[in-house]
Amino acid sequence: MFNKKTYTERRRILKENIGEGLILLFGNDESPMNYLDNTYHFRQDSTFLYYFGIQQPGLAAVIDIDNDLEVVFGDEYTIDDFVWRGPQPTIAGQAEGCGVRKVQPSKNLVIMLGVALQKRQTIHFLPPYRPENKIKLYELLGITPTETTSKFSVSLVKAIVSQREFKTEEEITQLHQAVSVTVDMHVAAMTYAKSGLTEAQVAAEIHKIALAAGGNIAFPVIATKNGQTLHNHYHGNTLSEGDLFLIDAGFENEMGYAGDLSSTIPVSKKFTSVQKEIYQLSLDAHQAAIEAAQLNKPFKNVHIAASKTIFDGLKAMGLTKGNTEDAFEAGAHALFFPCGTGHMMGLDVHDMEDLGEVWVGYDGQPKSTQFGLKSLRLAKPLKPGHVFTIEPGIYFIPELMDLWKSQNKFNEFIIWDEVLKFRNFGGIRNEEDFVMTEDGAQLLGKQKPKTIIEVEAIRSKVV
Repeated sequence: MFNKKTYTERRRILKENIGEGLILLFGNDESPMNYLDNTYHFRQDSTFLYYFGIQQPGLAAVIDIDNDLEVVFGDEYTIDDFVWRGPQPTIAGQAEGCGVRKVQPSKNLVIMLGVALQKRQTIHFLPPYRPENKIKLYELLGITPTETTSKFSVSLVKAIVSQREFKTEEEITQLHQAVSVTVDMHVAAMTYAKSGLTEAQVAAEIHKIALAAGGNIAFPVIATKNGQTLHNHYHGNTLSEGDLFLIDAGFENEMGYAGDLSSTIPVSKKFTSVQKEIYQLSLDAHQAAIEAAQLNKPFKNVHIAASKTIFDGLKAMGLTKGNTEDAFEAGAHALFFPCGTGHMMGLDVHDMEDLGEVWVGYDGQPKSTQFGLKSLRLAKPLKPGHVFTIEPGIYFIPELMDLWKSQNKFNEFIIWDEVLKFRNFGGIRNEEDFVMTEDGAQLLGKQKPKTIIEVEAIRSKVV
């Protein structure tokens, strides 16, 4: 946990921004895999972690602004728990550590909320992403699961986003550490992967680094020879000479802060000439995106810079044609780059995504519905303290290519005969993490090897 003053101040600002009523925040419960006592790795709700810092399951908290009262609700462990788990900290002790003096058993939550309902207090709650919390809202407030999507507190969402999106110095310290360990995970994969190994073996090596560093993976590891599938968590293939191998993995530290990096390497000791040309183009798009990440300028500019660089580079290779500006406006670039260039990052690898991208990445403004552009999670102006990823990629997706060609789509921009020669190429992505400062975008963590020279130098030493 941070110092208790950090959590006390965070809650003070939240109360000030909301102004009246009662704020109900759920922690997460254990989630069984296949029976009650066999649970998935526990991960506390990030907003609960932000305001209270307590990593224990089965908790909820109420911040009663009208009555200046803060209460953590939960049931202390029993002797049966101690037998199986060993000594555990008390809820009261952990609450004291975040500056909350009042702790009550879980059964008292219904009493407190019942009184609030009788008094017609406004009860603010967030859109729940776990089904058990939807059930709790029904039991406590009479709000059905389908109603939670419309009855959550928009003012609470906006207030929380306005705090969590700006990372403090102590948070930046955590993020530097998380990203540096993430670099170690990627370097381990770069030095370990070789022909004859399975994707699963490399994924295990990546996961090992995270566990050894005292944390865990921030999201399921992507380690695939089929990089054209954006979120490919299948690890059943065997690596072969000539393959490209895409890695997307991140470390989450004990405080819950995440890193998120991507790398693409040749399974051979060197890239082929064609792989090298596409890889360098992806680096050019990456650098163009970094240069476009400017203080007080929309992150959408970052995406535009990467997209146009990719289209122009493919034009030089004879795969695309026409005016680049027109091609981007029409969405033709999305054949090769059907996703966004980055997202916010912090306590969540996709920071606050449970609160809604329209609030986190767009300040409430509507998102585009255009294929490709609709997947851009962040578009608003970058401010000091914003932490974000930059991850343009170039993907040759056979199913998308076949569909658009059959529809005679973008014939004025795409040279289909040349593009179809790349249907088995795969995908390439590099990703780095940045914090916006008054002096511009600053790289988080230590430098990840990414240039052709750096990657091939590592690959040349693999036995």
